[in-house]
Amino acid sequence: MSIVKAKKQEIINDHKKHDTDTGSPEVQIALLSERIVSLTEHFKKHKKDHHSRRGLLMLVNKRRKLLSYLKSKDSDKYQGLIKKLGLRK
Repeated sequence: MSIVKAKKQEIINDHKKHDTDTGSPEVQIALLSERIVSLTEHFKKHKKDHHSRRGLLMLVNKRRKLLSYLKSKDSDKYQGLIKKLGLRK
């Protein structure tokens, strides 16, 4: 359920601000979104895996907090990231 190293590096390269950026809110949100998508696919097959479901809820809440932080600091970056990741409709 974790992200493969190559996929993780690709996500970081797509969302980083500068060469050594790995922890900006945009990168963290993108990585969390990828993990959330992989976990939702896991739950389609394993419906009774409630322990992992708790972890999924924690990831969703962490992403929500980071999105609200980004929205309060820079709404243009927030809107761009939402469109790029396809989170809101």
